[in-house]
Amino acid sequence: MTARYAAGWRALGGALLLCVPLIDVVLLGTTVLSIRDGAQPTVWHGLSAAYLGITVIYGRRTVRWADAKFARRFGGAAVPPRPGLYGRAAVADAWQSWFRFLLAYAISVGLIFALVVLVGTLDKGAPLLVWLNPLTKVLIYSMIWPIVTTIWPGKAPEPAKENR
Repeated sequence: MTARYAAGWRALGGALLLCVPLIDVVLLGTTVLSIRDGAQPTVWHGLSAAYLGITVIYGRRTVRWADAKFARRFGGAAVPPRPGLYGRAAVADAWQSWFRFLLAYAISVGLIFALVVLVGTLDKGAPLLVWLNPLTKVLIYSMIWPIVTTIWPGKAPEPAKENR
């Protein structure tokens, strides 16, 4: 982002942004190679699997968000209008957000269990399974917002009255 906006090297900045998914592939590859080469599985190996599941789902969205923020701050881009979410749109958005995390959770858990299988036994893979606890808690607690939004979706703002 700094190369793209602050330094003005738009082509280099764009190329660097395209390399972001490559970092995830390198992370997964080094984690698998580390375990296959006989390293004792640790909590950090499990973190890489949890991280990868989340970045697969949220990575592109996060990069777009950060790019828009940098474009406004350093590139002079206009501030986009905020979507007014209320009623059915608010409920749909809340549940889409939760299902997005559910997908990230499923990918993370799948990768964690794949690493446990790679290790060979549950006893050896126990440090990897530590990440199931916080991921599951976030999944469960994050369901509160869509439920609350479903019950109280909010009302459309009233149009501004003209003073005469």
